[in-house]
Amino acid sequence: MKTLVKTFAAAALIAVSTFTMAAEGPGAKATNANVNLSTADFALDHYVAVTTAGESTGVEQLFAEDFNQKIQSTNAQSNSRSGVVKLLKKQKGEKLNCAVSTDILEESTDYMIAKVTLKFENFTKTDLVTLERVGNDWKVSKSINSYK
Repeated sequence: MKTLVKTFAAAALIAVSTFTMAAEGPGAKATNANVNLSTADFALDHYVAVTTAGESTGVEQLFAEDFNQKIQSTNAQSNSRSGVVKLLKKQKGEKLNCAVSTDILEESTDYMIAKVTLKFENFTKTDLVTLERVGNDWKVSKSINSYK
């Protein structure tokens, strides 16, 4: 009888912990985790991971409050911070099939301008990214995209 009670108690504990983890969802804690953005290089690397490798941790932390994105094409577009963050969260886990290169064009103690080139099979996307120091962290404040 004692063995039967212990078995039911163990099964109940397993069921409760499984339901608790399922309610939180996979990676629920990871998406709210802070990312180290203490240097411009860390912030740039995280930006590349977010935009090309589907990284979703720290997306909101990465962008400055006044962030905007401009897309230079025949139909020029402009996107706000909230729109870009929402789109990037939807793309969680999706990796782009492209070669990525980064070049730092200008750097000082409080800002950096970098060129991120994504070379796809049939076209190239160039992203000029401006990062600036906000308090102790670096944030992406502007992104200008063009396509060839």
